Amino acid sequence: MNGFTITVPASTANIGPGFDSAGLSLNRYLTLHVQNSDEWVFEHHSKHLPSAGAAQDHFIYQMAERMASECEAVLPPCKVVVESEIPLARGMGSSASAVVAGIELANQLCRLELTPEEKLEWATKFEGHPDNVAPALLGGLIVTAETKQTDKVEYFQTDKLNMDLVLYIPNFELKTETARKVLPETFSRADATAASGIGNVMIAGLLSGNYELAGRMMEADLFHEPYRASLIPNYEKIRRAAKEMGAYGTVISGAGPTMISFAPKGTGESIVKGMQAILPDYSVELMEADRTGLRVEELQVQK
Repeated sequence: MNGFTITVPASTANIGPGFDSAGLSLNRYLTLHVQNSDEWVFEHHSKHLPSAGAAQDHFIYQMAERMASECEAVLPPCKVVVESEIPLARGMGSSASAVVAGIELANQLCRLELTPEEKLEWATKFEGHPDNVAPALLGGLIVTAETKQTDKVEYFQTDKLNMDLVLYIPNFELKTETARKVLPETFSRADATAASGIGNVMIAGLLSGNYELAGRMMEADLFHEPYRASLIPNYEKIRRAAKEMGAYGTVISGAGPTMISFAPKGTGESIVKGMQAILPDYSVELMEADRTGLRVEELQVQK
C-alpha cells in the first residue's frame, strides 16, 4: 500500500421539518492521510480537534475496527494524520463524517469492496440515523427513510439546489444528547399529520425550485425547532434579521447551536456581511453544498 487520503464533507441535517430524514452536504471537510506503519498512530492537525491520544481510544479507529469485525477482517496498522475543518458539537455532522471516514478506512485497508448502499446501511447502524451520514457519504441533498418493509435505508438524492448557504457558527458547543432531551417522546395524530405535511411541502418546494415556499415551510417546523429554540441563543434574532436581508428561510443546523440560512443565489455575500455585523461573536460563513460526498485518492509514488 502506497498510502491514500480519505475526504468526507460536513453536513447539515433536518432542514427544519425534515427531522432525522433530510440532510445536505457542506464544503467543509474531514481528511485522513493514511500510510503504512508498524503500529497504529493517530495525529491531529486541526484547531477543531483535541489531542489524538491512544489510537485504540480514537473514535475513527473504533468505527474502522467495528466495520472490520463485522466483515470478519483484521485491520493492518497504519499512521493516520487527521485534518478537520468541521467544529465539534456545532450541528455540522462531525460525528457522522467520522463514522463515514472510519468505515471507509476499514473498506480500504481490508479490501472489503463495500458498495455505497452497504456503506450507508452500516453508517446508519453505527450513527443511529441516516440524515447526516447519507449526505456525508453521497453528497448533495439527501432525503432518507428507514422502512420496516424493506429493512434498508431508502433515499433520494439531488445536487440541483441553486441557492446560497449562510452558516452562523457560535463559539460554544451543544451536545446532540442535550438537544434530544427537550423533544417530546410522542406526537398526537393531528400534530404528526400537520408536521409531516409541512415537511412534504418543503421537500416539494426544494425539488421544484419554489424556494420561497420551501423557506416558509422550513420555518414552520413542528417536529423539533419549537422545542430546541430555547437552547439556541439569538434564535429569533438570526431568523428575523436573515429574512430582512433576503433569505428564503433560516433553521437550526442539525441539533444546533449553528444555524443556516438558505438564500437566493448571489445574495450570500451581502447576508454574510450584514449578519457578521449583528453577530460579532459568531463565525458567519458563506458555504456551498458538496456534490461528491466521500472521496478516496491514492498517493502517487514518485519515480
